[in-house]
Amino acid sequence: MTDIEKSTSKSHGRKTLRPSLKPRALMEDEQLANAWTAQVITLFPDAFPGVLGQSLTGKALKDGLWQLDAIDLRPFGIGKHRNVDDTPAGGGAGMVLRADVVSAAIEMAKQRAQAPLPLIYLSPRGKPFTQAMAKSLAAGQGVTLLCGRFEGVDERVLEHYGVVEVSMGDYVLTGGEIAAQALLDASVRLIPGVLGNAESAEEESHSNGLLEHPQYTKPAEWQGRAIPDVLMSGHHGEIAKWRKKMSEALTKLRRPDMWQTFLGKNPSDKP
Repeated sequence: MTDIEKSTSKSHGRKTLRPSLKPRALMEDEQLANAWTAQVITLFPDAFPGVLGQSLTGKALKDGLWQLDAIDLRPFGIGKHRNVDDTPAGGGAGMVLRADVVSAAIEMAKQRAQAPLPLIYLSPRGKPFTQAMAKSLAAGQGVTLLCGRFEGVDERVLEHYGVVEVSMGDYVLTGGEIAAQALLDASVRLIPGVLGNAESAEEESHSNGLLEHPQYTKPAEWQGRAIPDVLMSGHHGEIAKWRKKMSEALTKLRRPDMWQTFLGKNPSDKP
């Protein structure tokens, strides 16, 4: 591994994960063969794995079901101060990440990847991220994510590499790191072996085009509110019918757009 590779990359996988208030130190350079790989190009590599190092995704990272390669954008910067951005052409507020800087980081990521990976730029102007997209990514070999900052990225580098722009919602964040962790969490949890119960992913919101039905647990009564009788009946057929009915009702009420899409794909469910 070259000096610049050592200074720009933080790989995570098959690690003992310990909570810490300090940035994670550089970890091993060796990559796991055949593990689902997440590459993240960012100005803040110490933000990773972040919450991805906790709970089920953290355990899967430790067990080598997937690996994380955080690539620091700063060492690719220009000049003594490693500048990564410049003023917008044509004027305007803010700064734009330079095409030559971002390109150098992308080339590094491509060299480190064990296979060609889809390249995604987290952007509020991108196409909305969906559960279907998470399933598609999880079924592949991994993904390379580009985290923007400031006013974004020079359009030429996005065009040159055919970068896919993806939005996590109709709002703007200060950078792509939080969005990247959300995208990775949604995808990694669908990798076989990550969830303890595979049925969990099959019955939750968006997995079948509907919002998930309400969930209950002990105590049987709380603050005068009882668990619906059907859920305590032990009649699995009736429970399944109730859950489907509630999923449809919630989707129709809260997400009419999703409800219409569901009806279009399932005409037999039209009232």
